[in-house]
Amino acid sequence: AVPSLQALLDGPEQVVAVVCQPDRQRGRGKVLSPPPVKVLAEQHNIPVLQPLSVRKEPFAEQLSELAPDLLVVVAYGKILPGALLQVPRLGAINVHGSLLPKYRGAAPIQWAVIDGETETGITIMQMDEGMDTGDILLSVKVPIGPQETAGELFERLAQLGGATLNSAVAQLKQGLLTPQPQDHALASNAPMLTKEMGHLDWNLPAARLHALIRGLD
Repeated sequence: AVPSLQALLDGPEQVVAVVCQPDRQRGRGKVLSPPPVKVLAEQHNIPVLQPLSVRKEPFAEQLSELAPDLLVVVAYGKILPGALLQVPRLGAINVHGSLLPKYRGAAPIQWAVIDGETETGITIMQMDEGMDTGDILLSVKVPIGPQETAGELFERLAQLGGATLNSAVAQLKQGLLTPQPQDHALASNAPMLTKEMGHLDWNLPAARLHALIRGLD
C-alpha cells in the first residue's frame, strides 16, 4: 500500500485522508506500532482514520464529511459495505496483485508463484461488495522469473501498482476507462497462507516443490 500512497502523493490529486488498520503490537517486544501507511501519511500531514469497524456509523459519517471524489483501496484486508462504496462520486477502486479474475483473495502474489504461473500483473478494479469481483478498469501484465520468489515479486508489483494506479485515476477523471465485467467462470481463489503449507512433501515433483518454496519465501 505504501508505494500506491506515495504515487498518489507525487501525483496531481489531493489525498484528503488515509484509512488504515489500528496500531498493533509487533515483534518480540510486543511494541505498539503504526501501519506503514500511517507513518507516510503523518509525514505529509494527512489526517489518518483507524476505525475498528468500517461497518459502524461513526466511520461512515467521517467519510461522508470528507466528501471524497474517489476511494482507493490497497491491501486493506476488509470488505467494504455497499454504503461506503457509494459515498464518493467516482466510487471505489482497488489495486489488486493479480490478473483478475484469477487469484481473488488475500494472497494473490504468493499463490501465482506457488502454482507455477509464468506471468501475473496488476489489476485496477471498480469495487463492489464481493471479494475482488468488481469490473476491471485497467490491467498490466508482467512475467514471473523462473527463480523469482514471492517476496521479490511482491516488491515489483507494489511499485507497478502505484504507477498503474496514477494512470487509472487520470483516465478515470477523463472518462476514458470502460469497466469490463469479469468472467466469473475463469475465477480462482488465493486464500490466506498457513504455516502448515511450509511442510514439504518429498513425494511431490521437484518443480512443484521449487514453486512452493519460492511462493512461501
